[in-house]
Amino acid sequence: MTENTQNQEVKEEAGCCCQGKCAEEGQACGCEGKEACTGEEAKQPETPEQTIETLQTALKLSEAKVMEHYDLYVRAMAELENTRRRSSEEVQKARKFGIEKFAENLLPVVDSLEKALEVTKNEEENPVREGMLATYRQFMHALDVSGMKPVDPKGEAFDPHQHQAIAMVPAPEGVASGTVVEVFQRGWVIADRVLRPAMVSVAQG
Repeated sequence: MTENTQNQEVKEEAGCCCQGKCAEEGQACGCEGKEACTGEEAKQPETPEQTIETLQTALKLSEAKVMEHYDLYVRAMAELENTRRRSSEEVQKARKFGIEKFAENLLPVVDSLEKALEVTKNEEENPVREGMLATYRQFMHALDVSGMKPVDPKGEAFDPHQHQAIAMVPAPEGVASGTVVEVFQRGWVIADRVLRPAMVSVAQG
């Protein structure tokens, strides 16, 4: 047996006799009794179990994506609702306290009218006093409809949120300690917010 014949038999025993050339040329292997050359192992079709597993995995990924998008949607709607609520509150505050600075500047005018009326309280027939009294009443009505209220706490318990104590006096008989004894200047509130605290003296037991 020649050397070439021996080499050929070894190649045939090792596998394809064409040594993969038919696969490179895109042709089927013509070697008798041998498997066709492919250059790589042929892909096997998925079994039903593998197909189900693949679909289940894809379904889980899709569900996770849906939940992620739903969470983002819920967060966005919550933020929108919070923004809407804050805007509504700001509008309400603007309506209530928009004139706060202007109203505060009017208080000295009210004080002056009250002092003028106090000085002329014995001049009931005085036309000037009657004019001031009419003006004062109209002024107080305008403040009232604007949400402004006077604070006159005489005889009430001292409230540091609405009153300013400028003197502590011995408690008169029958007056509990911490009670407002005298009001030196009335306070004012606007829509339940203190515009000016009342200046008072407080009984001390």
